Amino acid sequence: MNACLHFSLALLLTSAALAEKKHPWPAATEKALTAAGANRVELERALSNAPAEQREGMHFLTDNMPQTDLVSLKAEFLLTHVAQSYQAMEHAPWASLVPKEIFLNDVLPYASLNEVRDNGRQQLREIAAPLVKDCKTPGEAAQTLNQKLFGIVKVKYSTTRRKPDQSSLESMQSGVATCSGLSILLVDACRAVGVPARVAGTPLWTNLRGNHTWVEIWDGDWHFAGAAEPDGNGLDHGWFAGDAAAADNSKAEHRIYASSFKRTGISFPLVWDLSIDWVPAVNVTERYTGAAKSPEGKVRLLVRVLDKPEGRRVAARVTVTDAADASVSYTGTSSSETADLNNILPFQLFPGHTYHLEIRDHEKSVNKDIAVAKESEQIITIPLAP
Repeated sequence: MNACLHFSLALLLTSAALAEKKHPWPAATEKALTAAGANRVELERALSNAPAEQREGMHFLTDNMPQTDLVSLKAEFLLTHVAQSYQAMEHAPWASLVPKEIFLNDVLPYASLNEVRDNGRQQLREIAAPLVKDCKTPGEAAQTLNQKLFGIVKVKYSTTRRKPDQSSLESMQSGVATCSGLSILLVDACRAVGVPARVAGTPLWTNLRGNHTWVEIWDGDWHFAGAAEPDGNGLDHGWFAGDAAAADNSKAEHRIYASSFKRTGISFPLVWDLSIDWVPAVNVTERYTGAAKSPEGKVRLLVRVLDKPEGRRVAARVTVTDAADASVSYTGTSSSETADLNNILPFQLFPGHTYHLEIRDHEKSVNKDIAVAKESEQIITIPLAP
């Protein structure tokens, strides 16, 4: 072969090899790296240094990251987080039952919504792992965490929280959170021990009483639970089940959404900042509608008890008796300030009937008669003091 030709061929092969070395990433990853701008070097370092068995997960995160993360997250953060997630899954007794796509989308991600990326996963794992060491299924582990975690980390419901979209660390530092912060905390704790979990919620109930956020747990299928509101009946029970059953899939504001890390073409509506449209979601409305509706012919009477007019919510014993038939009687306990604002004691009653209400706490009692309206839902607020 002619020396000149040999040199040209060698140069061509070298150029091709350099080009291949410079762009070794799949198209989706290359697109994400390009969008990262100056932070590309950090993401490339994370991709290159991830162990072979964790590389798929690192690619999944990189390919689906929102722009705000592409330009800011560092290699050390990602490498530590991914390693912890794979380790947690490896130690979970149910690991072999979790499909790969569920692990990638609902265990591996470092965030649920738009909360600060501060990686409290390891701290939560140290707390959560001993609590679930004897649990055999993801559902059992999630219920155990919901029952025990919040008391240990000393986080409770309060509208005095600093912001709705607190990260787990922010909530643990402040000690208070509302439904979104509590849900993020429970999801992070579940994921820290290999339980697939995601945030779910609606921007507006059909009864117009505001929004709500809760948690979904995967255990062969998706199930729901109120964060820091464990129900003695297990998963798929909660005070909001009736409201969720009335969701309206024909209107975006009345749908129910579940968070996703993988891009879906649908945005999770963040009611605290509707300009944020980069949190992916799936529409799960149809899994809730039709469940826990009022029995045929009955409507819901919701009873809220205050310590005084315009005062604070208190837990009080509420007895509802049909005025025409004293054998028809129901009892329950109203919600105090530690419960979600929309957590209002419900009774399933017949419209057009008059009922006698007796409300009693340790020191006071109030009696009141009320005629139940025909509307599907009626709310009454009763103060214990004049």
